[in-house]
Amino acid sequence: MRAPRGHVSQSCWVAALCRITILWFETKGRAVIKVGIAGIGFMGMIHFLSYGKVRGARVVALCEQEKKRLKGDWRGIKGNFGPAGTQMDLSGIRTYEELDAMIADPDIDLIDVCLPPALHADVAVRASRAGKHVFCEKPIALDARDAKRMVATAERSGRILMIGHVLPFTSEYARARQLIESGKYGHLLGGSFRRIISDPKWLRGFFDPHRIGGPMLDLHVHDAHFIRLLYGMPKAVFTTGRMRGEVAEYFTTQFLFEDPRLAVTATSGVINQQGRAFTQAFEIHLEQATLLFDFAVIGDDPRVLMPLTVLDTRDRVQCPKLGPSDPVRAFELELKEVVRAIRTARPSQILGGDLACDAVTLCHKETQSLRTGRIVKL
Repeated sequence: MRAPRGHVSQSCWVAALCRITILWFETKGRAVIKVGIAGIGFMGMIHFLSYGKVRGARVVALCEQEKKRLKGDWRGIKGNFGPAGTQMDLSGIRTYEELDAMIADPDIDLIDVCLPPALHADVAVRASRAGKHVFCEKPIALDARDAKRMVATAERSGRILMIGHVLPFTSEYARARQLIESGKYGHLLGGSFRRIISDPKWLRGFFDPHRIGGPMLDLHVHDAHFIRLLYGMPKAVFTTGRMRGEVAEYFTTQFLFEDPRLAVTATSGVINQQGRAFTQAFEIHLEQATLLFDFAVIGDDPRVLMPLTVLDTRDRVQCPKLGPSDPVRAFELELKEVVRAIRTARPSQILGGDLACDAVTLCHKETQSLRTGRIVKL
């Protein structure tokens, strides 16, 4: 029976109300962002676990070539921090063996790329062209040309590209950045940064320049990115150290800026003794303070050798209060920033592609300087 003219049926009202509700959530940027993770290795697992603690995003699909991992057997996954892999319940999550099939899934908003760095560029470009936002683990790519291609494709597609440089979200580095940006202690004068690991024998292809890129692009790129974030882009670099085949193994870089007062160095690389699996540290100089931090894993024992400490011009020694020390927490904060950027359509200052491009450029210029023994201009 047809409704009288001027009368709207109850079903039409319900449908209209549903459409209005959906539109409101979309315009307010509050719709759940549906994520497909490409690659279930250590970082893919960390991202998967972190999404479970982030409001506004939900993993709906996984792509992996190891069939047992698609069935939830993650017991063989391991890394140098965080939980060990275990048997996972993947009920309700679509699984793909072919990446293009997942990218074509119309129910996915964001492709999270956790594949080896050599694959980052092509996967990100394909995802952007398919209308997906992309969050890609660091480094953005193995060379600056591919990195720029990723950025340009996302811009042309009207999609957001973000790169997983998690360091600025870790407690000590985030707090140091807050203190610097507050202006409380004046302008930056320089700093020294350190990031060293034992030879990661568990990570296949680590020293392959065409797969992972070695310590320069897998390890030091964290500090290169953070230095670029704090101090801007240097005008030149001078690096000394040693090579292992085609990639830098252990090295120290002096970053040269237009402002000659900025004295910035970084040491990074691999040592061949397994007794110290990891260390990271910084000493940041400002006009009215010095910020100190030193952490290491020695004999499987995590040690805070120097908690974040502020030395000020009144001869005071202060240790600012920090949030949880769990390193996985930083990934949760990073993914919250990803969600914010997509919801608001405002790119992230920290996770932006251009900044990640600069970090990769710095790494390659440092390697060039190490090889030639010369100062290399940017």
